[in-house]
Amino acid sequence: MKRRQFLKAAGLKAVGLGVAGSAFAAPAIAESMPEIKWRCTTSWPKSLDTIYGGAETFAKAVAEATDNRFQIQVFAAGEIVPGLQAADAVSAGTVEMCHTSSYYYFGKDPTFTFGTALPFGMNKRMMDAWLFTGGGNELLNDFYKKYNIYAIPAGNTGAQMGGWFRKEIKEVSDMNGLKMRIGGFAGRILAKLGLVAQQLAGGDIYPALEKGTLDAAEWVGPYDDEKLGFQKVAQYYYYPGWWEGGPVIHNFINTSKWNALPKHYQATVHNASHVANCLMAAKYDASNPAALKRLIAGGAQLRAFPTPVLEASLKAANEIYAEIGRTNADFKKVYDAFVSFRNDQYLWWQVAEYGFDTFMIRARTRS
Repeated sequence: MKRRQFLKAAGLKAVGLGVAGSAFAAPAIAESMPEIKWRCTTSWPKSLDTIYGGAETFAKAVAEATDNRFQIQVFAAGEIVPGLQAADAVSAGTVEMCHTSSYYYFGKDPTFTFGTALPFGMNKRMMDAWLFTGGGNELLNDFYKKYNIYAIPAGNTGAQMGGWFRKEIKEVSDMNGLKMRIGGFAGRILAKLGLVAQQLAGGDIYPALEKGTLDAAEWVGPYDDEKLGFQKVAQYYYYPGWWEGGPVIHNFINTSKWNALPKHYQATVHNASHVANCLMAAKYDASNPAALKRLIAGGAQLRAFPTPVLEASLKAANEIYAEIGRTNADFKKVYDAFVSFRNDQYLWWQVAEYGFDTFMIRARTRS
């Protein structure tokens, strides 16, 4: 039953019992369900129906839960501000909120990295566990408030691919001088291996690859990468994306706007964000296998990063984390909590999840 129908029926029942029907008068309803309109800028082009669609899923859920009294209009990257300036627009109050990746803003402070994915961090389910029950949300929002932002997880792509390369990566030295589009903090790590990292929004990657401005690029995974056409301009498709084991997409909300929302609207925003968080991951998991098959059938060469490259990258990452932690108290505080939680998670996954998955992966080839 819709809210208005419920209120109407309840009002009639109250009159029948001799209770004043004015208890359900329109002014009281209007006060509890005010009409609010927000704008949500994103960091994505509309062509990416899963990640951009996450923002649309969220906005639709908010509207439906409030009988369209709370409406959030979603904008693609560039329609209001460029994709990598979405958080700045929220901080400044240009828009009420954005749908973005926290690690895009690591240049302001490397602590922003934890909101999306720390390289060699956790997978999607581990990130959910840390954020929602392990104290991660509280730690991050304590940090984000310095930027006038309140953050709620609202999407996850699952483990990502390592990206598209014009030439094979056989050893660590092959990274030297390579110009690669890579999001967030991972570029700083790979710079220690000689790679030249560049951060570009999704819609700007293909032209750079096509023109040769880039030698390699990573985005998300097969479903999105196919849509962006990377297979047309780079042959070798590498995995795993060790920098994004379970990258979170966030709703960043201007703190003043958030605090001004009625409590039940705040609850609605939280619930709608959870819907987007769940459905985005589910859609990627459902869509990636078929997309990967199509890419390989079309000529993409699937390759695993050599173990020496992974080990060198991990060593560089740990050196950088220690270096930053010595001078950045926010980073060290979150890092210590994050790593402690991650280590326990992998202890558990090694026993149950990994054991089961490994057996099933092997069994797949025999069935």
